[in-house]
Amino acid sequence: MSGRARLTVRAWAATLLAACALLPLVEPATWILQAALLLAVQAGVGAAARRVPLGRPLTILAQVFVTLLLLTLLFAREHAVAGLIPGPDALRFFGEVLEQGGNDVNRYAIPAPLTDGIRLMLIGGVLVIGLLVDALAVTFRSAAPAGLPLLALYSVAAGLADNGIDWLWFLLAAAGYLMLLLAEGRDRLSQWGRVFGGAARTRGAETPGALAPVRSGRRIGALALGIALVVPLALPAMDGGLLDPAGRGVGAGSGGGGTISAVNPLVSLRDSLNVNEDRQVLSVRTELANTSDLYLRIVSLDDFDGTTWKPSKRAITQVPDGFPIPPGLGPDVARAEVGTMISTADWYGQDWLPMPYPPSSVSVRGDWRYEPVGMTLVGDHGQNTRGLTYEVRSLDVQPTAEQLADAPEPSSTLLREYTELPDSLPSVVFSTAREVTEGARTAYEQAVALQEYFTLNGGFEYDTQVDVGSGSGAIARFLRDKEGFCVHFSFAMASMARSLGIPARVAVGFAPGTPQADGSISVGLRDAHAWPELYFEGVGWTRFEPTPTRGSTPPYTVPDTGNEAVPDPARPSQAAPTESSAAPSQSSECSAQDKKLDACDSESPQAALPAGGDGPKWHVVLLWALAGLLVLVLPLAPMLWRTRTRAVRLGGHGRSEADAVPHVLAVWEELTDTAWDHGIPPDESLTPRGAADRIVRSGRLEGDAAASVHRVAGAVEQVLYAPRPLPVMSLGDDVRRASAAVRASVSRRTRLRAVLAPRSAVRVVWAVSDRWAALRDRLTALRPGGHFSARKRGGGPLRLGLSRWVGGKPGAVGGRSRSSPRPFRGAGNCASNHRRAAA
Repeated sequence: MSGRARLTVRAWAATLLAACALLPLVEPATWILQAALLLAVQAGVGAAARRVPLGRPLTILAQVFVTLLLLTLLFAREHAVAGLIPGPDALRFFGEVLEQGGNDVNRYAIPAPLTDGIRLMLIGGVLVIGLLVDALAVTFRSAAPAGLPLLALYSVAAGLADNGIDWLWFLLAAAGYLMLLLAEGRDRLSQWGRVFGGAARTRGAETPGALAPVRSGRRIGALALGIALVVPLALPAMDGGLLDPAGRGVGAGSGGGGTISAVNPLVSLRDSLNVNEDRQVLSVRTELANTSDLYLRIVSLDDFDGTTWKPSKRAITQVPDGFPIPPGLGPDVARAEVGTMISTADWYGQDWLPMPYPPSSVSVRGDWRYEPVGMTLVGDHGQNTRGLTYEVRSLDVQPTAEQLADAPEPSSTLLREYTELPDSLPSVVFSTAREVTEGARTAYEQAVALQEYFTLNGGFEYDTQVDVGSGSGAIARFLRDKEGFCVHFSFAMASMARSLGIPARVAVGFAPGTPQADGSISVGLRDAHAWPELYFEGVGWTRFEPTPTRGSTPPYTVPDTGNEAVPDPARPSQAAPTESSAAPSQSSECSAQDKKLDACDSESPQAALPAGGDGPKWHVVLLWALAGLLVLVLPLAPMLWRTRTRAVRLGGHGRSEADAVPHVLAVWEELTDTAWDHGIPPDESLTPRGAADRIVRSGRLEGDAAASVHRVAGAVEQVLYAPRPLPVMSLGDDVRRASAAVRASVSRRTRLRAVLAPRSAVRVVWAVSDRWAALRDRLTALRPGGHFSARKRGGGPLRLGLSRWVGGKPGAVGGRSRSSPRPFRGAGNCASNHRRAAA
């Protein structure tokens, strides 16, 4: 492996090791695999650009361009031109996702959920750091300053950690940097030949000491490690959002003001409950007679952007002694106030306080703030639910079907706010809503029809293994596949209700738990739930349950409830009869009897729409990236090959007599190929002197340019026929001078073709053809009775056809005669042949 390649690999590894310090901040840690893959592609593009070679600015520009393409494929493919090129829509989408990521960082506790915004910030940040490290350490050959971006990456992780960062991550980052320094130092020293330095100290006569550069490197490394270990201890800890496990910084100051950010608590709920076992979250004791209606609401989501539902940015105030009457609740609706005592587990840290809706008063210790629109409590300055015991007084509202059916139209302000839908919502949502509710006369009848569509007659199945999905097409896919869990059902019903002009939002919390022998109710992880709430004037926000086999069907949505002795087993209900129903369950995975015995796999705590869950998989991104690179590189392959070949031929070479032959022949071949590319095909029947005269004559060269061509031809004759060829200096300059004159003598169109489609690139095809023929001959010889065929490789239909494209003589196939299969190619071998002939 060359020095540049070794440095490239070390730079990639150093960046990846430093990025590992971010792993404790986010769960799951799968983003590091995506970052490693994209970082490898970015480093590979840099290595290829340097090998061509491109200039340093062009190398960095190529890496920036490919990095942007990769990020577009991973995050904004639906907004890009042809799914690949980032246009204005993609850039605007990046801005929105980054803004969401900033809100998520300020909101969530460590470890934070891997939202789309946080994932973009992590992967994008690592790619930026990787680009800086690669540019400094490899492109500009200065590994020492590359430690600054690595230090920045590590410092972000160290600063965000609540109590500093684990020493293991520091060792990984430091090891990556020292590995990079060692590779760069070794590459520099190798250019001097034998390592030089002062006298080595020894412990004995037979044990040599370390070389001076190695000793110095060890001392510098030890000093750097010591400083890096001490400095983070002096850095102040940062508070708020990701910086604190409790998610500090919700309100502003210690007073009652402030705001609650518009972030997605579904992801926070998933993160808090994402464990393998069904652990108890809450222990509840209530005065409510029918505990199957005891839903514990955490927060309501009323802002729908086409991708997910989230809470709007609301003002928060001090918690009042008594809450006001909930919005829209009229005096004619029956209600009863009940008390509920709730105890939370010590490990359950939620910023929002789970409560029955609508609450009328709360008695809770700690620093909490009240959000009056959603009637929720949110922790302030690090307050959370861990180990709390609190009492909630709430209203058990009991509307009738007639009251809901006769509800007047809500105010225009409320309609405008809670029926808003994005333009990106698929039209199938609107058409399906109207088809399902055809014949319904009131908003209430439409709401019941939607609920029954999902629970009874729509053919939907409850399945927690379905990919959650995201994006504007997630609801359309759910309506098509008819498989999902509570998030799919609640999001779809709320969206369809809004499309019908019914104010709707989504509530997040816990479904009714399991009654215990001591009279309490155990609410576990499997009770995590989401459900829609629809607004009816005179009743207020009203719960509906569209998810099959989950929760309980509200009694006001079941017609003629007084005449039904046994609830419909197909409807979701916790208050099931003691004997099992003979009707099949809506879920193919859980029977009614199994559900009663709590033997089912209940809803996963990941019942949330994590942004980006429906994004492309890593292998899809890789295939798209390779396809994009192929599309970009393939048309430019002849130009890149020609640029690389020219750099090799005219590049550095040895100064000994043995190095003179290959260098002179390579320079001559570069001169003839340049003339060939500009319309002067070679003729191998001519001597070097005759070929030089032909180039001068056809290219109309004069003065220094003509003299340069003749000097190169003279050098070729010397190495081919002189007994002891001597090195000739400045042949590369002669070729560059002659090439510039040849380019100046042709038209702009010819120059453009010489750059983009050089005729001499056909040598690649010939080389592949020769190697394939040689391999076939070897395989033939290995067979029993096989033998080598003494074939002449100069002719053949392929080369005769190519000769017409490249402009060579038909008898010589673009300058290669049939009697000379490898003229001036494989410089050492052909030179030896010519020298033996001359002797």
